[in-house]
Amino acid sequence: MPAQTRRRPTSSDPTEKPIRVESILGPNGGSGRTIKTGRRAPRRKDPLWARLTLIVGAVLMVTSGVAIAGSKAALNQVTSSIEQDNLLGGAGKSEAEGGKDLKGPIDMLLLGVDVRGSWDPEDVRADTIIVLHIPASHDQAYLVSIPRDTEVQVPANKRANWNGGAAKINSAFEIGARNGGGWAGGAQQMAATIKSLTGIGFDGAAIIDFGGFRSVIDALGSVHLCVDQEVESYHMKLVDGKPMWNADAKKTGKPMKPVVHKKGCRDMEGWEALDYSRQRYGLKNGDYDRQQHQQQLIKAMAKKAMEDGAATNPLKLNALMKAAGKAFVLDTGSASVPDFVFTLRGVAANDMVMLRTNDGSFNSTTQGEEEREQLKPISLEMFKAVKEDRLAEFVAANPNVISNKK
Repeated sequence: MPAQTRRRPTSSDPTEKPIRVESILGPNGGSGRTIKTGRRAPRRKDPLWARLTLIVGAVLMVTSGVAIAGSKAALNQVTSSIEQDNLLGGAGKSEAEGGKDLKGPIDMLLLGVDVRGSWDPEDVRADTIIVLHIPASHDQAYLVSIPRDTEVQVPANKRANWNGGAAKINSAFEIGARNGGGWAGGAQQMAATIKSLTGIGFDGAAIIDFGGFRSVIDALGSVHLCVDQEVESYHMKLVDGKPMWNADAKKTGKPMKPVVHKKGCRDMEGWEALDYSRQRYGLKNGDYDRQQHQQQLIKAMAKKAMEDGAATNPLKLNALMKAAGKAFVLDTGSASVPDFVFTLRGVAANDMVMLRTNDGSFNSTTQGEEEREQLKPISLEMFKAVKEDRLAEFVAANPNVISNKK
């Protein structure tokens, strides 16, 4: 496959704009959330564009409003700016798994890359790896993260001169991108690695450019996030009160102050929300806390989009479309984007459930001089439940896997 060409930010200025669920755990039971396993309750009619926003949180912020809810042709028009490519290769669902049919459960692979304009496009790792599962009832959505340092068997790839073998899972993307594979090749290699690890085949995939995500948040104005532990930014400094990447801040020769994300709930601009979601150093559980913060950001963006009035404001809608076009690459498998959206019209943003892998804490082993993560048995069971579409029952029996981030 030819190399993936991507648009990247040309400015180094990070400020430049280019469920609800009820308690099943009792008064002292932890997260205070439940998963619906019975008959569906009456639902409010969310705008169709907001349902697509849910599919990948704000990643797929590409749909239309109530005015075109009955028109797939109109929906196709507003989503036409989204870059599409084959991101799954042979890791899509087989026909026996319902690969040609969106009537059953839907599984989507979300890969986050965090690049700078000067980086080699073939030397990029996907440090954010999320499986989005929507059960056959199409009335709930689950986000399950895979730790970036998980040791896996990465399948052989002749084009990449990779004979197969053990590696950290985030390097699977870099392997697939080699020798002209580009981002599409990286995603295909990652999808194949995850299918080998968990048995899960995918209906679709998206590559999220977290730099581009900033423009989506800026189009929304802000997002509301709750910081659960104070952390100093590893990536940015303040110069004259303005946030800048460390390297750019040093070039100014001016005094630098740390960017500190203090505990508490508040509305954040794009640069602040993204910088917070990037942090892992200085957090109690490192990358596990970052995984939850990134899930938290996706849900916050989805909720803000649904409350933002874009469904009835053409200017806001157009701004979201333009921003989304810069933020990600999409693959909806054999289905068109409009068909994919219409299939999930029963899902609402408050039905997004964030799940923790490995109980949200380290499960490390030493491999040479570096540590690698191993999936605990309960996490392997969780992925098996995804494959078999019985995740609601699994979560009800194991409520500790639910993230308590707000």
